[in-house]
Amino acid sequence: MLSLRKGKIILSLALALILVSSVFAGGCGEEEVALDEISLAKVEWTCSTQKSYVNKEILESLGFDVELENYTLPVVLQGMSDGDIDVFTDAWFQTWGTPLENALEAGDVIHLETHLEETAYAPAVPTYVYEEGITSLEDLADYSEEFDYTYYGLEEGNDGNQIMIDAFEDDTYGLGEWELIPSNEAAMMAEVEQAIDNEEWVVFSGWEPHYMNVLFDMEYLDDPEGIWGEGEKVGTISRPGFEEENPNLAKYFIQFDVDEDIVNDWVYEHGYYERPAEEVAQEWVEENLDLVLEWVDGMETPDGEDAQEVLKEVYEG
Repeated sequence: MLSLRKGKIILSLALALILVSSVFAGGCGEEEVALDEISLAKVEWTCSTQKSYVNKEILESLGFDVELENYTLPVVLQGMSDGDIDVFTDAWFQTWGTPLENALEAGDVIHLETHLEETAYAPAVPTYVYEEGITSLEDLADYSEEFDYTYYGLEEGNDGNQIMIDAFEDDTYGLGEWELIPSNEAAMMAEVEQAIDNEEWVVFSGWEPHYMNVLFDMEYLDDPEGIWGEGEKVGTISRPGFEEENPNLAKYFIQFDVDEDIVNDWVYEHGYYERPAEEVAQEWVEENLDLVLEWVDGMETPDGEDAQEVLKEVYEG
């Protein structure tokens, strides 16, 4: 009788140990969030690239493990919805249009903060074309042959591309016979530069901040139908749950704040002068530490140190 009771006690203790170990090991099946790691996304734009490398420079200097990868818009949105991408800092809320709007409304991505209030993303032409009376999208159809029925866009899946593709399919502005040539930013810029050098007629996707506005003598076209939207803003989005699970890192992205002049400087150094993004980022952070310290105010490193003090030590010695 005693041995039977002893056996029951041992079995009960074993079951209790199994239960406790399962709770500590897996949190009832939930994965533990790594508070010192972050996955950042960027798109193949100079401004997005340089902005992302500035963030990477700062966060890695604080001791965070930063994964930075290049994606297209649909992949960014899907990656955030799936929880594979934490943060993206170059969301153009107006021109990204329906896909981003739907993702925000569904809660698949979260709007953390807006940091650029006065930007532009719209079809543009060289000034010599503009001065010939091509001041609006509604003027293009009358000069289709001069433009060779061609619009120069950006990478596949780009929001601006889709706006124009939809316009062609719907014959908006009488552009039903036009086609869009997709390309990456560098290739599109080279195509436009060659056309301008030869004083050819060309229409393309332009945006600001970007060094093209300094390099090219260009003008943006009016959009009476409003297919490109109005009041463009650029900001930061995250995956659902990111702010709640990691308020320390979320604080950085909420406090991250730049203006058009800062982004123009970044883009000019990296895009026009073709300097490595890592080099531009490190140099800019060193020269603008006071502003960066505002972005990390109240933050801690993964080791629990004050983020401001750590950055001062890193960049001031």
